[in-house]
Amino acid sequence: MSIDRPSHFADTPQPPYYIVSFSSIRTPGDNGYGAMGERMETLALAQDGCLGLESARGADGFGITISFWRDEESILAWKNAVSHLAAQKLGRERWYEQYKVRIARVERAYDFHASKGDALAEHVD
Repeated sequence: MSIDRPSHFADTPQPPYYIVSFSSIRTPGDNGYGAMGERMETLALAQDGCLGLESARGADGFGITISFWRDEESILAWKNAVSHLAAQKLGRERWYEQYKVRIARVERAYDFHASKGDALAEHVD
């Protein structure tokens, strides 16, 4: 996806919040995937309750998109949004050989940033 962001990382709040992990293996060729992916990213980020997303895809076609959500109701509303339902159908017909969706509640989160002088040892609550 080619949407410009200041960072590859989503700016998430303090937990708790939810993650939807979408791991997939693509079919060969674009077949409209790029344009639809950009559209879905824009719509998801505008959806009430969406806190951000992170996405990566390897040259072998395996990719992971993680979206962050305020609550389960927001996730369900996004899953059932009309445009997203249409993209899901096209995904099964054209773009994916396989995918897995996983939903989890984030209870704890921490990070490391070398340029900010973070210590080598990570503190975990």
